[in-house]
Amino acid sequence: MAATLAELVLEGLRNLREAGVSHLAIDDSARSILRKWMLPADRRPQQPAPVAPSGAFAPSTASSGNGVPTAESGVEEKLAFLRERAAAWQPARKLGTLRETMVFAVGNPHARLMLVGEAPGYDEERLQEPFVGKAGQKLNQILKAMGIAREEIYISNICKFRPAMPNQGTGNRPPSDEEIASCLPLILAEIRAIRPACIVCLGGTAAKGLLGQMGSVSSLRGRFYEIQGIPARVTYHPSYLLRNDTLGSKRAVWEDMLSVMDRLGMPISPQQANYFLAR
Repeated sequence: MAATLAELVLEGLRNLREAGVSHLAIDDSARSILRKWMLPADRRPQQPAPVAPSGAFAPSTASSGNGVPTAESGVEEKLAFLRERAAAWQPARKLGTLRETMVFAVGNPHARLMLVGEAPGYDEERLQEPFVGKAGQKLNQILKAMGIAREEIYISNICKFRPAMPNQGTGNRPPSDEEIASCLPLILAEIRAIRPACIVCLGGTAAKGLLGQMGSVSSLRGRFYEIQGIPARVTYHPSYLLRNDTLGSKRAVWEDMLSVMDRLGMPISPQQANYFLAR
């Protein structure tokens, strides 16, 4: 039987405790969800709570004496610890629906901009790096138009393992809610370690996981949210642009990226401001 969201969260907390993490930082939305799950079963809401309220269950960096980074540790040390933990992350492995190869993240650990996608695909699993296939090439084009080198930012996925499929080959699928929940403590801990100035959720899966927001990307984009107090924007996944190579789609993504550039205080040239305007 598939594990419930509550069981997956508890399993993730047990793993963190075994790793020596002695404290957890949770926000008001997380507290609200915990209160609901503490109710008797017949009084709980019929619909499950959103998979990932902003900032929920992000591990603190309290000193444990067991090799766990402390609050004074550098971000590189914190990320190295998380990468090691992710490789053998039991909440994800126990599901039996994710493949074995862990794909962590890439980029500048001191980046001001963090991009979060959904899960590794065939090329990402093969090279063990996020966004290296066709969608990654499209993302690189977007970054180049922004005047940002890929090496300057931090790129990760909400799910650290490629979702499995029968007779998979090169085929890919988005992660399920259970698969998202299983990896949730890892991505939230990454955000806590890096503390970027802005986060971009690439696609609906990342938005659902990190923001607890359901709905189409078109209904979620166009405004800023918060993740652990950090402004976050939702835009279309680069793979969407590969399937919908229209002026309207390109303009929508570019508008979101211009808003991110403005929030980061980046200069925007007249040429950049006028990309994809109707002729």
